[in-house]
Amino acid sequence: MKRIIRILTILFFVTLVFAQIELPRPKPEDVIIRHVGYTLSYNETHEQANWVAYELTLEEVNGIFERTNDFRPDPMVKTGSATLADYRGSGYDRGHLAPAGDMKWSAIAMSESFYMSNMSPQRPSFNRGIWKRLEEQVRKLAVDNKSVYIATGGVLIPGLIRIGPNQVSVPEKFYKVILDYQEPELKGIGFILPNKGSKEPLQNYAVTIDKVESVTGIDFFYALPDEIEEEIESKINLSKWSFSRTKTSYKQYSKREQPVGIVNINYASKEELMALKGIGPVLAERIIQYRRANGKFRSVEELIKVKGIGSKTLEKLRPYINVR
Repeated sequence: MKRIIRILTILFFVTLVFAQIELPRPKPEDVIIRHVGYTLSYNETHEQANWVAYELTLEEVNGIFERTNDFRPDPMVKTGSATLADYRGSGYDRGHLAPAGDMKWSAIAMSESFYMSNMSPQRPSFNRGIWKRLEEQVRKLAVDNKSVYIATGGVLIPGLIRIGPNQVSVPEKFYKVILDYQEPELKGIGFILPNKGSKEPLQNYAVTIDKVESVTGIDFFYALPDEIEEEIESKINLSKWSFSRTKTSYKQYSKREQPVGIVNINYASKEELMALKGIGPVLAERIIQYRRANGKFRSVEELIKVKGIGSKTLEKLRPYINVR
């Protein structure tokens, strides 16, 4: 029995290495699209994501890249995503699901956060009000807890109002679920907010992750061991989370410390990669494509998996790259 338990434990941790904890359980009809900073499940019927999921770390919160505002269709949505024309004159904001403010750690991630697949119609009073407050709160939680896993989206149900030539659905409610999977205290929390302005405290909209699952039909954090998943998703303890009504200056909590001249290969743009010795435009593009297909590099050694990078090239690059 002990041997079986040990084998199962090893298999579980091996699974975690290759799986992203933040990704909800995929359904047969899901169209999963991976970008540098986030992964999404695209819903063609509603012309937006069922969910957008990503990890946000303390180091990523203090990124240096500014908003690009380059809203555009997502080229990876084969059936065609929503377009700018769908929102024009509608009275609704192009509301980010994965916010640009969480993608400041990479030029590519920032730019890709403006794909229309990452947008959902939001009332201006909601998008620029309580939804923005929740986004800022999540960044504070990432700092407080070193790392959090996030899944977010609109509650997509039949009969919603639609806008634009592509008939983009307007959710009546939006959700976020957040997982802190850092010891010593594992915990989770969910939020369901109506698509309208509100000055109420965010705590008033806090619910269990189980509640969000019942409303959305999405199975969040299924990669966790069953006992841990049940414990985290069935309970909510607001005292374990730090809430603030004011905008936090995150740089007071941490500074992004990275030696000058060293590039993080998980976040570097094509231009940054091309600045490295031995990495031209072809190899830089292959590294980016690898990240899109497989997620973050878990070690510097994984660069060898990129076609065209051998052990000699890796040794030349090693002093100038990291994956932190």
